[in-house]
Parts: sequence; C-alpha cells; structure tokens
Amino acid sequence: MKSLRHYLTESTRTYHYTIKILGDVDKNFLQLFTHNLSKFDPVKIDEPKTTPIQKNPYGFPAEEMNQSVTIIKAEFRYPATEPMIQQIAQQQGFNINRIRAITTDFNDSLNAENDKYANQMDDSKKEALLTQEELADNGKEAGEDYAKQYLDKVVPTKPSIDYAFAGKLGPKDVNKTKEGVQTQSPFSKINMPPRPTTGASV
Repeated sequence: MKSLRHYLTESTRTYHYTIKILGDVDKNFLQLFTHNLSKFDPVKIDEPKTTPIQKNPYGFPAEEMNQSVTIIKAEFRYPATEPMIQQIAQQQGFNINRIRAITTDFNDSLNAENDKYANQMDDSKKEALLTQEELADNGKEAGEDYAKQYLDKVVPTKPSIDYAFAGKLGPKDVNKTKEGVQTQSPFSKINMPPRPTTGASV
C-alpha cells in the first residue's frame, strides 16, 4: 500500500523551463547561476549544453549575431518567471538581455515547427524551403508590377487635349481628345425654360 508521502509526491505539480544564455559563459558563472536557481526548489537541473555558433539566435535581439547559446533545462516545484531568472543572472553581473527563460513545452513546440519547415522540400528546386531566399529580387519586380496595375486603375492616364486654350468651336470641330474622350459637358445640351415674368421694371 502506498504511503501518504508517496501520494503527495505523485500529486505535486512541477514546472519545466528551458533557460537560454547568449554568448560565451564561463564555468564558474554557470555553477553559481544553477546554484541560485535552488530558490525555486528544483527537482532536477540538466547539465548546460552549448549550441554551435548561430547566425541569428532565436529569441534574442537582431544585432546579436554569430554567437552560440547555452541551454539549461530545469524542473522546479515552484513556478518561475523570466524576469525572476534574469534577476539571478543580473546579480552575477550578467546582461539580462542575453538570457531568456520559457516553458519547455513551448520551446519544444517552436523547435518542432522550425524542423517541419526546414525539412519541407520545394519540388521545383529539390531543396529545403528554409534554405532558399524568399524573394531573389527582394520583391522589387513584384512591387513595381503591382504599383503599375494599381495606378492604371486609380489614376488613369490623363488625356491630351487637342486645343491649346478654350475657345468657340467651329461647326466642324468635335469636342473630343486624341484618345476619343468626350470633353463636352452634358449640361450644354439642356434648354433652359424662359424666365418668369416679374413686376420689376427696368
């Protein structure tokens, strides 16, 4: 028969986190950092693992390029937040912008999503989609074509007028431009009724 302690242990919820540290970190820093994580009552803390140098490490500022990332996976009995974990590193003189902490489930889902697209092949080029440039011309050609179509619809070409200035038209003149656009106002063909008689005298 299971003891009460065993039942309590089984029902205790734990919290899994993946902590990422950008750049080179020495062994002494990692030892002290993992020791200070004991405030969250860790069930276990895995040994830190360092990735190869990455061009754009995910989750860090864009200007932080070509650096490795040290990853620590931990399981705590008490929940933690990223600012709390960053504060532990800051107390050791570390830049908080170079450390991230997310739940392990979320981190694993991101990795699975990236792997799915990285392994998706383009049948026409026989290579992974993530290894291709999205637009070879940076969208220049597509942008110009779209802009031209848009302008042609919204701002049609202005017709050129045959006459240099407005004047009385002769009987053979036509109120049209070279493009055949009618320029005569439709109101010019309306016959106005005579003005009503009033009692006013001139």
